[in-house]
Amino acid sequence: MTTVEDLPAGVNDARGRVAELHAIREQVRRGPSERATEAQRAKGKLTARERIELLLDEGSFNEVEPLRRHRATGFGLEAKKPYTDGVITGWGTVHGRTVFTYAHDFRIFGGALGEAHATKIHKIMDMAIQAGAPLVSLNDGAGARIQEGVSALAGYGGIFQRNTKASGVIPQISVMLGPCAGGAAYSPALTDFVFMVRETSQMFITGPDVVRAVTGEEITQNGLGGADVHAETSGVCHFAYDDEVTCLEEVRYLLSLLPANNRENPPSVPCEDPADRSGDALLDLVPADGNRPYDMRKVIEEIVDDGEFLEVHERWATNIICALTRLDGRVVGIIANQPQSLAGVLDIEASEKAARFVQMCDAFNIPIVTFLDVPGFLPGVDQEHGGIIRHGAKLLYAYCNATVPRISLVLRKAYGGAYIVMDSQSIGADLTYAWPTNEIAVMGAEGAANVIFRKQIAEADDSDAMRTRMVKEYKSELMHPYYAAERGLVDDVIDPAETRHTLIRSLEMLRTKHADLPARKHGNPPQ
Repeated sequence: MTTVEDLPAGVNDARGRVAELHAIREQVRRGPSERATEAQRAKGKLTARERIELLLDEGSFNEVEPLRRHRATGFGLEAKKPYTDGVITGWGTVHGRTVFTYAHDFRIFGGALGEAHATKIHKIMDMAIQAGAPLVSLNDGAGARIQEGVSALAGYGGIFQRNTKASGVIPQISVMLGPCAGGAAYSPALTDFVFMVRETSQMFITGPDVVRAVTGEEITQNGLGGADVHAETSGVCHFAYDDEVTCLEEVRYLLSLLPANNRENPPSVPCEDPADRSGDALLDLVPADGNRPYDMRKVIEEIVDDGEFLEVHERWATNIICALTRLDGRVVGIIANQPQSLAGVLDIEASEKAARFVQMCDAFNIPIVTFLDVPGFLPGVDQEHGGIIRHGAKLLYAYCNATVPRISLVLRKAYGGAYIVMDSQSIGADLTYAWPTNEIAVMGAEGAANVIFRKQIAEADDSDAMRTRMVKEYKSELMHPYYAAERGLVDDVIDPAETRHTLIRSLEMLRTKHADLPARKHGNPPQ
């Protein structure tokens, strides 16, 4: 550490002071040592500054408190006071729009959080909230700095409090680029989106050593809390990638689909894909037979601008699709049942996944389009004992509470409570459309016939023939494509080829929608 006594002669004039400043800045830019940088790269990881350069537009980064040092003593800390204290904070632009960021520098104290480190993060979070701009955290730290004791823990408390304060106000994105253990993992869990990189990033509350000591289970760090585990099993991670460069490119893409804050609309872009483009391929993509599966992603591709969309939680709860995309250059959120997975039923995980996505869209003024092909809720002891009632209610609550434009489209099946929950007209959808292949009913025709005509079927000489006749009668009376439309429960039955044009025209009309919720401190959603 340089002191006044160490400075060469003449350094006390203005030019000398400026030269000293540039020397210190260069030291800050280089980091603690070349050896530490090499160790970081040996793990397949970029440095904190390299990550910021990939995230932000070239030359746009403005650093805050680069010269900050900790004031802790004891355990040798007084002899080691590196600049930045292990976290780089500041703001820049992504696609020309202001974004705040902080990045843990694993080369300094393993990225561990101490009092000064936490204070820097608190400051940049406060600045992001006050400026109304997104916050991206680049996480690569070893948790609380043990040498600073409870001061480090209090630092985490300040981060959690600000995460909660910013929730629904500015987009918060957590990018996991290294370890994140213990209480540190709760900050990403409070944010809107979590990105992870395979092999190099892990998240867990208690590590493999503790698990082994308490339960006797042997497991690796990646097996316990790696990217694939959280992307496929726990649902903690929204996006997982093979490398940091691709990961940060996708963070930039996601930011291009989000508004700066809850008082703005998402950015629109010029669209060369004609709004009235016919979707004739849709007639062949979706089989009329309700028992035949198909890939809902292909349906979405055919309808949205240039076939492009960003799927959220792609590998978790795969029986429902949540995606951000554009229609005529304007951002929309799409929720759709996926008949290729569990026939598109709603279960506990699908309900949670879709509910959170609805809440995110509503918080950030993103219209919601729902594609229905749902046979109902998944039956079973595990689902009932796991709380499908309260978890399904989360999705119902989220839709009922949403004030953004909402359009639902019934492609094929829409049965029972799942039909109501998936943004039916009765819970507040602004417009509801259906294809001629729709079947909206309390349950499937076979099940309904077995209940309604149970006595006639049992007494018939040929019960199978009677059941077939009763199923046909039920379908013709209550499940024909125009039954719901005749009763005003569907606004129109449309040609599938006209879906894109119909949705775009409807969303254009709904752009000026204004809806207020009753005055209240906040709701009390299902747990």
